[in-house]
Amino acid sequence: MSKIAWLANLLFLLIITILISSNIGALSLTWQDLWHTPFEHSQWQIWLNIRLPRILLAVIVGLALAVAGTLFQGLFHNPMADPALIGVNSGAALAVGLSILLPSLIPKEFALYGSMVAAFIGSVIVSSLIYFLSYRSQASMNKLLLAGIAVNALCFAAIGVLTYISNDQQLRQFSLWTMGSLGQAQWKPFLVAAGVILPTVFYSLTLANKLNLLQLGDEEAHYLGVNVPRLKKQLILLGALLVGVAVAVSGAIGFIGLVVPHLVRFQLGADHRWVLPASALCGAILLLIADTIARTLIAPAELPVGMLTSFIGAPYFLWLVIRYRENR
Repeated sequence: MSKIAWLANLLFLLIITILISSNIGALSLTWQDLWHTPFEHSQWQIWLNIRLPRILLAVIVGLALAVAGTLFQGLFHNPMADPALIGVNSGAALAVGLSILLPSLIPKEFALYGSMVAAFIGSVIVSSLIYFLSYRSQASMNKLLLAGIAVNALCFAAIGVLTYISNDQQLRQFSLWTMGSLGQAQWKPFLVAAGVILPTVFYSLTLANKLNLLQLGDEEAHYLGVNVPRLKKQLILLGALLVGVAVAVSGAIGFIGLVVPHLVRFQLGADHRWVLPASALCGAILLLIADTIARTLIAPAELPVGMLTSFIGAPYFLWLVIRYRENR
């Protein structure tokens, strides 16, 4: 099957997944029911104002996390460089936690934008720190994981302190952010997130050729005309922006950025001109399926979607570690 056919099939699968997911929930809403129901009826309002924005937000967040994971893996030359594993998610979550605990710093009408800015700043700081801690060492795999573990531990310790001193309402918000949930999805957060994520992803696609050259090594990429320091700064900022916005609207959802790029490379190879768009589509599909399961498995209650992605991603991560050791 050609690579264009793969992308077309993934796009078709995403559309089918959206259509199926929109009919599944605590309240079954089939297309036939909606067709024969007046628009003013509560069923339409549930579908339009609760279910549809949540589905679209899952698509946008999954897309962002998968592309961010692909960018970080290309930047670090490391298959383990998932935003959650190396601490980028926790850094963004910590920054959002500070914005929740100190609401006086952000006017109420700008709370959503303040959370996004805070998450972006936290992501940039952690991404830059991890890069400088790991990249100068040739043993990048071990050093990246150790640096990620250290940064994750530090961020979660700080989040623990914030949790301890927070009130009940703030504690609930912290819990949702640290576990990852799309249960608070609304049209405004989706539109704001889409307005940031989609242009960022499209710009990332324009860097695919340069990212391919970067895999040859810094010197080779430089000789082939790539401004390597500038490209690395762009990759850090783009990845941090995608993770920051995703965390701001959905919390810390892990392993999408680890699993998806690997699955795509198994089928399409290492060319980022194909890996980036395919990862975006696969990330959207995977998170949408996970969120559909999360909100229906124990309906009318629901599970945090971050728990389900961890159940999927953790065994896959262990398999990657074992495979890496066997190949050494």
